[in-house]
Amino acid sequence: MSDTYIPGTCNLGKAEVRSRQLVALVGLVISLILAIGLISSSAPRASGLTLFLPFMVFAVGFIQSRRKFCLAYGFAGTFNLGKLGQISRVTNPEHKAADRKTALSILGQATVLALGLTGASTLLFL
Repeated sequence: MSDTYIPGTCNLGKAEVRSRQLVALVGLVISLILAIGLISSSAPRASGLTLFLPFMVFAVGFIQSRRKFCLAYGFAGTFNLGKLGQISRVTNPEHKAADRKTALSILGQATVLALGLTGASTLLFL
């Protein structure tokens, strides 16, 4: 894992990556609990759309932890490679542009993943 900021590639340190992994786990657990509740209550198929938000939480956390890049930091022009809360500013405009491009990419990937998981869950189980 890199311990230096790399524009458009790495803006998270180990502690931040671990927190994104926790977010992904929480999103997954909430998704599973909600899906089990919908299945056990024989909810209408359309209610499966409520899975999108927790699947989105999972997807964002998962992708950020895998890519070692925070989309919020990318949009804000910041990075953190140290302790949680030790945020630094990106000053170079080209680096900020690269970070925003990566942040948009992560947001798009997370949305596609969450939509796919929501659709598959709704079609297969509800």
